Amino acid sequence: MAKKSSTKPKSQAPKKSKSGFKKYFNWLLKGVLIFFASTILLVIIFRFLPVPGTPLMVIRKIENNHEIKYKWVSRDKISDHLELAVVCSEDQNFLKHNGLDFGAIEKAKKQNEKAGRIVRGASTISQQTAKNLFLWQGRSYLRKGLEVYFTFLIELFWNKERIMEVYLNIIEMGDGIYGAQAASQHYFKKDAANLSVEQAALIAAILPNPRRFSASKPTAYTLSRQAHIIRQMRLWGMRLDYEKYKKKEEKAVEPNKKIKKKSTK
Repeated sequence: MAKKSSTKPKSQAPKKSKSGFKKYFNWLLKGVLIFFASTILLVIIFRFLPVPGTPLMVIRKIENNHEIKYKWVSRDKISDHLELAVVCSEDQNFLKHNGLDFGAIEKAKKQNEKAGRIVRGASTISQQTAKNLFLWQGRSYLRKGLEVYFTFLIELFWNKERIMEVYLNIIEMGDGIYGAQAASQHYFKKDAANLSVEQAALIAAILPNPRRFSASKPTAYTLSRQAHIIRQMRLWGMRLDYEKYKKKEEKAVEPNKKIKKKSTK
């Protein structure tokens, strides 16, 4: 009689394990691709369309259940004084950096270490725009990482004028008050286009904590910040010149092109 084979059939478990891992990897890859595609598309859409609202507005509405004052206006209907005031207050390297101000980050780090607590932030106008438009409030590493990611995207797909336009429309400027138009009407009973230097500087002065400070009832601290901002605005020549910095960038690029051409000869 023929002997029965003593070899046992091979187990299929490893194949199942491999197929399960492959399926998981494919789902993960699809999720990553969908995330990148959807976020890039969203950034491109908001490059051209007005922003209907932000996650922060929704959160504040749920928290306090009060009216949200928000009205989108184009950049040409916002006072030039306010543009310069927020740059002098929040981000004086706005026209120079590509989203992150590493010099300001280093200074803030040293000051915070010396004080033993957070006394100074280093978020640029680009970062604040990205955070307010796409994300939630908080200090987690995940949120900060996403903030850097969205900052990179808006700097890539938008110009500085568009970043400023969105920033001045969506930033929190009081309890339930968002954007330059709503803030101007609430505090001064006028349109954002008609803000004076003093009024623009006062709005910029409350931005570090707009729910605590008020432009209509300024404290001594707010008035001191307003005076400092006005001094800075005068040093800037009372004008935020986008074209000036664009020309500087073009001049910086030209020598590099010449060097490359010489090296190829």
